Amino acid sequence: MGKKLFTFFINSNLFIAGCAVVMVWQTNHLLLNDYSNNYFLFFVFFSTITSYSFHWYLTTESAIPSPRIEWGERNKTLHLVLFIIGIIGTGIFFFYLLDYWHWLAVSALITFLYTAPKIPHPLFRSLRKIAVGKTLFLAMVWMFVTTILPIEIAEQPWKTEFYFFIGHRLFLIYAICMLFDYRDREDDDISGIRSLISFLSEKKISLLFYLMIALFTASTVLLADYGLSSLRIAVLLLPGFIVTILFNYSKKHFTDKLYYFVLDGMMAFSSLLMLIPGI
Repeated sequence: MGKKLFTFFINSNLFIAGCAVVMVWQTNHLLLNDYSNNYFLFFVFFSTITSYSFHWYLTTESAIPSPRIEWGERNKTLHLVLFIIGIIGTGIFFFYLLDYWHWLAVSALITFLYTAPKIPHPLFRSLRKIAVGKTLFLAMVWMFVTTILPIEIAEQPWKTEFYFFIGHRLFLIYAICMLFDYRDREDDDISGIRSLISFLSEKKISLLFYLMIALFTASTVLLADYGLSSLRIAVLLLPGFIVTILFNYSKKHFTDKLYYFVLDGMMAFSSLLMLIPGI
């Protein structure tokens, strides 16, 4: 029973939507003096459900055996229902955020560019040839929605520490996305999708990964100059440390639990830890 609930929690995209919400909360907590717009939190939850349900509804096969894709094939109706629920929820809470429609439109466009090559239409299939930036699209939309949008919606003047926090989040997410792209190389090749990772040698992939981790570390440590305690800096650095340890292991083991729970969860790991009183 517990295993089935865990599988449902991950495969229904409730887990990843929860990650997005808690990452927005962390931005509010660290940068915006605990400012919170509940309409935006609900918008992020439902829009994440929408985009991921759409993405997984279109994902029907893989060169690497995947219980998640098999689960999705058996539960296509559920993905469709969650997509519709997500659309309705997104529409309702978008109404409360109309003043920021242009920022929300940017996030929607970047999200669409990531999933569009999967749409079974010649117009969108043609995007597969120019999808080199799909990893960047995904990292950018996660960074944008969980950092820049909360700052803009809070209508706060921009500060130097905001840029370092954006770097902290972007570089970590990009490093994680690289591992997903590495795993998906064979699928992308079969589908005709050209990703950056498919052009790089093993050595260059490693160099790019460690560069992202170095930039993540530097931008995180620099936040110490803007009032963050040593404990909080350590908590922010922890997921990058874990992802680095898992780098070589993740290139050989492609289990759903590792990728869709552990690695996806690393994006929000420091956010979850900061829910603990005293951190």
